[in-house]
Amino acid sequence: MQTTTLPAPRPAIRLRADALRNRERIVTAAREMFTEFGPDVPLDEIARRAGVGNATVYRNFPDRDALVREVVCSVMERTVAAAEDALAETGDAFEALERFVHAAAAERVSALCPMVESTFDKNHPDLEASRLRCEQLIGEIMDRAKAAGQLRADVGIGDLMVAVAQLSRPPAGTLCLNADRFVHRHLQLFLDGLRAPARSALPGTALTMEDLRKT
Repeated sequence: MQTTTLPAPRPAIRLRADALRNRERIVTAAREMFTEFGPDVPLDEIARRAGVGNATVYRNFPDRDALVREVVCSVMERTVAAAEDALAETGDAFEALERFVHAAAAERVSALCPMVESTFDKNHPDLEASRLRCEQLIGEIMDRAKAAGQLRADVGIGDLMVAVAQLSRPPAGTLCLNADRFVHRHLQLFLDGLRAPARSALPGTALTMEDLRKT
C-alpha cells in the first residue's frame, strides 16, 4: 500500500494568549449559532454569546465569509485530529475511522457543510487545504482497514461521507441539538455494517469524492 504525504495543517495564527482565547471563543460561539440558526445569524449575537465586543469579532474576522470559513476549517481539522489521535493511540485503523465518524457528528458537520456551497468561495486556499488533508487521511485509514481485513472492500470514502452527512442530519422540524440521543446510535449501526466480511453485495460501485463533486 502506498502512503501519500498529507498536506500540513494550516499555520497557526500567532496571537497573545488573551487574543487567542477570544478568537477561539468567537469560533466556538459561531459554530454553535450557525448550527442552531443558520449562517445568517447576526454577528452581534455571536459576539454576545462569545462574551466579546463587536470590535473584537471584526478585528479577527473582517467579514461573515471569513468567520464561516474559519468555522468550517476548524471543524474539519478537529475531526482529522480525532482520527489521527485514535490511530496513534491504538494503531487500529477501524477504530480511527469510528473516531472520525463520531467526531464529525459531534461537530455538527451535516449542519455546517451546506454553508460551503451557499455562503462563500468553496475554492478558497484555506478550505481546500483542510478538505484535502481530511480526504487524504480518511482515504489512507480506509485503505489500512481494508488491508487489515477490517473494512469491506466495496466501499469508498464518498460512501462514508454521504452516510455521515445523511445519518447525522436531524429530521425536518427537529432541533439539531436534540438529535444527539439517536445520531451516534445510528452511526454505530452504519459503522458495524462497514466491517468485513461483508454480509451482502452492494449495488453499484464504491463512491469517490470525485463522484460526489460531479453530482
